[in-house]
Amino acid sequence: MSHGRIVKVAGPLVVAEGMQDANMFDVVRVSEQRLIGEVLEMRGDRASIQVYEETAGLGPGEPVYSTGAPLSVELGPGLIGTIFDGIQRPLEAIREIAGSNITRGIDVNPLERDKKWNFEPVVEPGAQVVAGDIIGKVQETEIVEHRIMVPHGVSGTIEEIYSGEFTVVEPVAKVRTEQDDLVEVTMMQKWPVRIGRPYKEKLTPTEPLITGQRVIDTLFPIAKGGVAAVPGPFGSGKTVVQHQLAKWADADIVVYIGCGERGNEMTDVLMEFPRLKDPRTGESLMKRTVLIANTSDMPVAAREASIYTGITIAEYFRDMGYSVALMADSTSRWAEALREMSGRLEEMPGEEGYPAYLSSRLAQFYERAGRVISLGSEGREGALTAIGAVSPPGGDLSEPVTQATLRIVKVFWGLDSSLAYRRHFPAIDWLRSYSLYIDQLEEWTSENIARDWSALRSEAMRILQEEAELEEIVRLVGIDSLSALDRVTLEAAKSIREDYLHQNAFHEEDTYTSLNKQYRMLKLIMAYYDKACEAVEKGTSINQIFAIPVRERIGRAKYVPEKEIDTVFAEIEAELNQQFDALAAKEVG
Repeated sequence: MSHGRIVKVAGPLVVAEGMQDANMFDVVRVSEQRLIGEVLEMRGDRASIQVYEETAGLGPGEPVYSTGAPLSVELGPGLIGTIFDGIQRPLEAIREIAGSNITRGIDVNPLERDKKWNFEPVVEPGAQVVAGDIIGKVQETEIVEHRIMVPHGVSGTIEEIYSGEFTVVEPVAKVRTEQDDLVEVTMMQKWPVRIGRPYKEKLTPTEPLITGQRVIDTLFPIAKGGVAAVPGPFGSGKTVVQHQLAKWADADIVVYIGCGERGNEMTDVLMEFPRLKDPRTGESLMKRTVLIANTSDMPVAAREASIYTGITIAEYFRDMGYSVALMADSTSRWAEALREMSGRLEEMPGEEGYPAYLSSRLAQFYERAGRVISLGSEGREGALTAIGAVSPPGGDLSEPVTQATLRIVKVFWGLDSSLAYRRHFPAIDWLRSYSLYIDQLEEWTSENIARDWSALRSEAMRILQEEAELEEIVRLVGIDSLSALDRVTLEAAKSIREDYLHQNAFHEEDTYTSLNKQYRMLKLIMAYYDKACEAVEKGTSINQIFAIPVRERIGRAKYVPEKEIDTVFAEIEAELNQQFDALAAKEVG
């Protein structure tokens, strides 16, 4: 192992000379404490290294050892339900060794080496395999079947394959390659985090990721394999939106990266997820979740790596044919880590001090999402959906991280602090947010929800936009200046806002709404609007229209349990028709 010598220490940046054998992005061990670091820049025999641990006490002259390999993650059984830090060190295992605080230079394998997993082969000896083929499976949790794949770069004939209990480093199969080499395949493979895992082809996303959050599923849907950003000022509910998506989105696997956010927010996730029941299986949510915790009080350099660690793990499960949802909270803190390292490297700063390559780094990250056909002879389809929270300072959406993100993502859920102050959650601003997947998902929604779903959605959006224009007039000349039809539009918009878009994350029935229930709720509100417009045209006074008793029931429809939808909603529809018919009869009378 070649080694150099420290010549300069500047916070997490260490410069070492005598490193001519090292390559860019190689992992190095710094000083006798063996702190983990990564080469960021090479100038002659001098390497600039970002150290992923606290560098206090390091001085010139101390040795630096190069491992000759890039920063990689271990992929195999044992990922699910584990909490890692930004460079994939398992925090539970570290706590058992070193107590609550991570000691420097500690070296723990990401995947347990002693634990035995029950491997069941799915191919016979003599089978021809290529990279990406599934050769066996392990039941990792009650929910997740871990599919063991032939590692990248290996293809040939299976000579031997075993079944039974093995650790992740024991061979479970032997493959005879075309070059007549015998390759042992274990359940674990390593992959460099900064390189996207390969696939056969990328497909257009055509199916929505159902989240159960009405404002998202109805107005601004995201496709499986899509990318979305949730920017919003402090206190506008970004983290709760991320938690709701992690809990309820219909993904097989969730990878949650707490990247540079406050420690207590990550604590909420750690406390809450094990207690939460997965709505689809009834098991604990942790049994399909991988958590990466790199909070704001942890070393800043590891924050930059944590996003790559998370997306590489997500790609691995995507390659098995799963639908994976990745939450990054938040990419602003990651960009701040880039800015800090760039400043220490004395690079020319770009806008607001961020490095000039901020946009391309963000694009590299988000481009790794997508719906793909994976490698392997049978070509499984998997999807990786990436949702990044952005925390612009002071809620200013014109700052560089938000702007660079918006150029890449196709869904923008803009959070608005004025909605949050009015206690309207999720505080997604329906006038500023957008989704570019609506046209791609139209065929799916008309087949799976209802033929008139798109028309209902467009009509609801039209009413909300009209409300914004009418409110300007009301502010200037008062509500009495509006026509009766305009007053009905305002009332319908209020119903859409308060009864439909407002959703309580902590209410048992309201926290999640199925697509069927969303459709029935929206249809009720629209039916009320249409009937109210008809009644106004026939000369009914708006006070009578606004006072009909069924409105209370429409407002409370969101609390109707899933199993009672058909009966209760049919009752409300019947009441609505009855009460409007009675109004019409009164007018004629």
